[in-house]
Amino acid sequence: MPVPMDAFDEVRPAVECLELMPGPVAAAIGSWTGTVPVDELRYVDTDPDIADTALLVAHHGPWLLEQSANCVVVAGKRGGETTLAGCVVLSHTRVDVNGAVRRQLGARKASFAPMDRAVGESGMEYGGITPIGLPAGWPLLVDAAVTDVPYVLIGSGGRRGKLIVPGKALAELPGATVLDGLGVAQ
Repeated sequence: MPVPMDAFDEVRPAVECLELMPGPVAAAIGSWTGTVPVDELRYVDTDPDIADTALLVAHHGPWLLEQSANCVVVAGKRGGETTLAGCVVLSHTRVDVNGAVRRQLGARKASFAPMDRAVGESGMEYGGITPIGLPAGWPLLVDAAVTDVPYVLIGSGGRRGKLIVPGKALAELPGATVLDGLGVAQ
């Protein structure tokens, strides 16, 4: 199976493209400390009109779906307190919000965070939210299947551009917890 880099004409080291990403993402890549070398994080310029996974896969080929991941922001509520968290699952699955997420956050109720809050507090654009650069206090839940993918295509924080990173790098991000079963069949 090809790697995500095969789908794009130009793939550059992400550290050379910081000006193309929102501040929180650029800062996280600029101060990268993971065991995966920063030069293994790649940036590809993409058309913002096809930023959504289904459109991107339709444009580049169905094989890309197996190597793409989505990051969604969820809100867990308990006793009047709300905890925002990032959740990363492979694109052909969906986040188990009412099971795995709710249990992991110790929440009585969990749901997708309102778009304006997710965008406002992450500093990223809707349709481009990425786990790299999420606010420091947020838990980051990563499906174990994502960490098994040699290279995974994820958002870059904006609708224009994507990042290609080793799946195992996502397990090392601040606040990350790797969970089996976070992503469930759609």
